[in-house]
Formats: sequence, structure tokens, C-alpha cells
Amino acid sequence: MAEGPPVNDVCCVCHSSFNIPFQANCSHWFCGSCILLVWDHGSALQPCKCPLCRRQITLLVPAEASQQERHDPEVARIVGRIEQYNRMFGRRANSLFQALESLRMQDLPFLLRRLMRELMDPQRSLPLVIKAQVYFAMIVGFIYIVSPVDIIPEALLGILGLLDDLIIAFVCFLHVATIYRSVLVHRHGGS
Repeated sequence: MAEGPPVNDVCCVCHSSFNIPFQANCSHWFCGSCILLVWDHGSALQPCKCPLCRRQITLLVPAEASQQERHDPEVARIVGRIEQYNRMFGRRANSLFQALESLRMQDLPFLLRRLMRELMDPQRSLPLVIKAQVYFAMIVGFIYIVSPVDIIPEALLGILGLLDDLIIAFVCFLHVATIYRSVLVHRHGGS
């Protein structure tokens, strides 16, 4: 399945069909040149905000078509500037606190949906180490949730005892999303 913007949708900046489409971490699609104009009209030292939802855009991922047209000089220039943007604002986290700062809760659906699509598509290839880390985190989280051993036992505290299971599941999702975000930044940040 080709990845790209919705068929009958238009760029919210220029109100025409997408030209060199990119998806932001808020899941909205933009023309590459349009989102760069939005960034150029703001502070060059801060990420721009999505024109639709006003969330900070910290990662821009090109559509498959944008990557395939990279031989065109105009496309190459725009993709190069987007890679620069991703290097500046798609920071890699060195600690848990930096990971929580750079990975916002609102990014989880975007990142997990893209990750699941990439894991299920045999034509895409995540590095084996990344796949192993993702599967390991998912398996460990699942084993903890289904095991009778708990930090807060359900037998004593009832529904409140499920809190530790929810926390472990949330931490596993955050860990997996952080791993995948670093893959996307590396892949589309040109490093």
C-alpha cells in the first residue's frame, strides 16, 4: 500500500493538490515547500506549529512519492531542507527525561500507527536490531500484564491494582515509540 496523503485532500497552506507531500508528527499532510514557508515566517531556532492544530512540528516524514522523485533538483532541495529541519528539531534522547520531553503523548498514535504499518509490510525493512528491541519490549510488557506477579496486587486493591499494569503498558508504548522516532529522525534527518 502506497503511503501518502488522502486522495481528495489538499494542502491547508496553499489549498491545492499536494506537491512533494510530507506528514508531520501531528499526522497532518503538507506540501514540502508550504511547510518550509510556515517555518521561514517564524523563528528559525524553533520548530514551527501546525497550521491546523497548532501543535509543534518536530518531525516531518516524506511520502513515498517524494522520496522517489529525489532526482529532481527542486525536490532534492526541499527534501534537503526538511532533513535539516528534522536534524534541528527531531532531537535524539539521551535519557528518559529527554525522551519524554521530545516524545509527546500526542505523537504516540502517529508513531505507533506508522510502526505497525512498517512491521506488517514485507517490502519495508526496519533494521533487525530495531525489530528485536520493539518485539522484546512488547513481549516483556505483555508477560508482565498477564502474569500474576504485580507491584500493586489486584487481589488486595481491586481495580486500583490494575494501575501498575496500565503504567507498564504505557511505558512499553513510550519506549517503542521513542525507538521508532529515533529511526525516523535518522532516516529522514540525513545523518
